[in-house]
Amino acid sequence: MAISNDKQLAFIFGLLGNIVSFLVFLAPIPTFYTIYKNKSSDGYQSIPYVVALSSASLLLYYGVLKTDATMIIGINAIGIVIELAYLLFFLTYASNKEKMYMAKLLLLFNVGGFGVIMALTVFLLKGWQRINAVGWICAAFNLAVFAAPLSIMRRVIKTKNVEFMPFTLSFFLSLCAATWFFYGLLVKDMFIALPNTLGFLFGITQMILYMIYKDGNKKMAETNERNNQQEVSLDMKKMTSLPGAKLYPTSLHQPEVAKMYVFSNGKPDESNDNV
Repeated sequence: MAISNDKQLAFIFGLLGNIVSFLVFLAPIPTFYTIYKNKSSDGYQSIPYVVALSSASLLLYYGVLKTDATMIIGINAIGIVIELAYLLFFLTYASNKEKMYMAKLLLLFNVGGFGVIMALTVFLLKGWQRINAVGWICAAFNLAVFAAPLSIMRRVIKTKNVEFMPFTLSFFLSLCAATWFFYGLLVKDMFIALPNTLGFLFGITQMILYMIYKDGNKKMAETNERNNQQEVSLDMKKMTSLPGAKLYPTSLHQPEVAKMYVFSNGKPDESNDNV
């Protein structure tokens, strides 16, 4: 009875993991809509999609080697299709330099790296040795992927700005990691459970940082506005401190306009006759 319950729970968490992972795969759509509107991918990088394609490919290979791994196979097959679509779309609007860079990344990760892993595990290993080897490779790769946001988290702490770490994405990544952790735990697959433990912890940390520094953008905007006002006030003081200088008319509220009405020695500035 307990085994039956574990299978049911594993199915539920696996299904939830598929749904949330699918939503995470769709998260970059706004980015690609912006690229489409601008007709250019300048300012964006292809490496996140190349890495995501590599991760999905490795997990699909691992799922195929295992028995009863439909949940792993299904979502990663969908992920490969989505990531390929992103890369083709990115390629359409990329500069020649970026196209060459993306080609090198694909050759390094998806052709060279993945090809070497497949060749070594197919020809040198058999049975559970092959499954365990690919499982460890998947776990190590996913741990590296989950650790990647550390640079963003460090930037948030340094700048006190969460512009590049949206809360929604952190939430869904945490939820995704949690569902796959419980799935891996229930099916006794540590290669799935282990990296998602770290992913969940990083996701929670990102959300905590977001709550701490969420007002950073507003405070920064207020500071910039205050600094601009101080600069304008300083300029006005410098102008009014000139001998015999005064501002006219006093009803002008825009500093840029008011600067055009400077009187010297009680007489209008001849350079502003057209005003």
